[in-house]
Amino acid sequence: MDQIAPAKFKRRDPSLPKGRQISDADVADVAALLGDIPRRGDLLIEALHIIQDKHGYITATAIAALAELFRLAQVEVYEVASFYDHFDVVRDGETPPPPVTIRVPTGVSEEMAGAFDLIDALKAATDPEEVRVIASPCIGQCDAAPSAWIGKRVFRHATIERLLAAVTEDNSTPDLPDYEGLAAYRAEGGYEMLGHVLSGEITAEAATDTMSDAGLRGLGGAGFPAGRKWGFVRAHDGPRLMTVNGDEGEPGTFKDRWWLEAKPHRMLEGAQIAARVVGCDKIYIYMRDEYPAVLEILRREITALEASDIDIVPIELRRGAGAYICGEESAMIESIEGKRGLPRHKPPFIAEMGLFGRPTLNHNIETVSWIPNILRNGPKWFADQGWDENHNGLRSFSVSGRVKEPGVKLAPAGIPLIRLIEDYCGGMADGQTFKAFFPGGASGGIFPAEMADRAMDFGTWEKEGGFIGSHAVVVLSEEDSVRAATLNTMKFFAHESCGQCTPCRSGTDKMVRLLQAQEQDPDLFEDLLTVMGDSSICGLGQAAGNCVKHLMKHFPEEFAT
Repeated sequence: MDQIAPAKFKRRDPSLPKGRQISDADVADVAALLGDIPRRGDLLIEALHIIQDKHGYITATAIAALAELFRLAQVEVYEVASFYDHFDVVRDGETPPPPVTIRVPTGVSEEMAGAFDLIDALKAATDPEEVRVIASPCIGQCDAAPSAWIGKRVFRHATIERLLAAVTEDNSTPDLPDYEGLAAYRAEGGYEMLGHVLSGEITAEAATDTMSDAGLRGLGGAGFPAGRKWGFVRAHDGPRLMTVNGDEGEPGTFKDRWWLEAKPHRMLEGAQIAARVVGCDKIYIYMRDEYPAVLEILRREITALEASDIDIVPIELRRGAGAYICGEESAMIESIEGKRGLPRHKPPFIAEMGLFGRPTLNHNIETVSWIPNILRNGPKWFADQGWDENHNGLRSFSVSGRVKEPGVKLAPAGIPLIRLIEDYCGGMADGQTFKAFFPGGASGGIFPAEMADRAMDFGTWEKEGGFIGSHAVVVLSEEDSVRAATLNTMKFFAHESCGQCTPCRSGTDKMVRLLQAQEQDPDLFEDLLTVMGDSSICGLGQAAGNCVKHLMKHFPEEFAT
């Protein structure tokens, strides 16, 4: 047998480090672009945002320059940049994306509103070398579907004509709503409750008891009692930190955007109060990238707050980068630390060892937004606004789909869904007959209309294999296919799985393929659902199959077709 000649490799210059070589000029260019941003590992994602915003993509040379500046291995920078959906990493030899990208969300509400038809029309009407059209996950505009996102501008009730016109416009700055700024908020008594906490008039113990007596719960999905959480974090030795999770990526959820586009200082004061009560040295607000207007509002109002005479705990605003998994608190913490958003194994829980290894208090936007009003008006004021004595407080329901008046509805906790639809949403849309609903977004499950008389609160849907989560209600009519809605949600979870654990990574993909193949063997689905639910690291894989369970249980006629 003929011998194969050895391959000839160019020897690496031993005076140079291993890996891609980077010139001083390239490093200087990236350094100039970053400006005075500290070269710390936890700010890597912020640096990647700056490059993405400037050029529209991130090259291998930019990754090498960041590695040099941040004293990281190039693979560390690459794995972070390639993890997040909103970073376009261009490898050697690849063509950069077109100068304009239109993202059209395609969740269940958006699909019902014609999002896929809009995508097809945009692709037919634009030059792919000039305009890239992407079917994206939810961008928190489900009440105005179909919607779209170009640059830093969001388009509600988007039409092909409006989007084609926007392609030629400047989309580099967001369109801001008319919101309540610092002066207006203080004129109405804003930050008075924080003043009482700072003066000792309201003690930490009294504030904690007030939250517990009011029945305030975590409203990002888990529903954990706020007062009890404060006690847990305070029980661990400092220094402590606080995070505010604004990454509401659950399809159908947009209540946090609604709060912040109207009254951002209610959240900021609530966060300050919670941080003072628990003894946190710093507050990190993690806000989803899909909310450019909210991010700009928070930048402005945090700056105004820092310049005021109010004694505040320092605040740092962090920008997400398109990863639903970062709504999970430990994945969010990983992202704030500048890493991939991979959920942590528990225990330890973040109350003991969270951000940067410190005990960490984490709250949702809506949760902290209620704190000033509860302290001002007392726990009974809040608790008594529930539907009955078994349910405490008001809730912000994000309602979308086949109702006449979608949007955020402030309604009593425990209200039956049928009353929410009829009394707060104007009933079903004209010509639509109520068929099914998601009580808590894509992961909360899907139920038939005859179950709409049950209380919309924590504890109701868990008994049925679902949950209310972040109170994202999507309403379907007889025109809609529950099987198609289930497939839509499974495609979302398959796309958003972080890939860390096999049951979720492979299970969501397998579930999509089974549904697409019209597989009808319930035992096969049950086996896969059991493995995903019992073995996945976090709630994404554990809850991803809820809609499939309910398709089989409540809509057998559609499962069998």
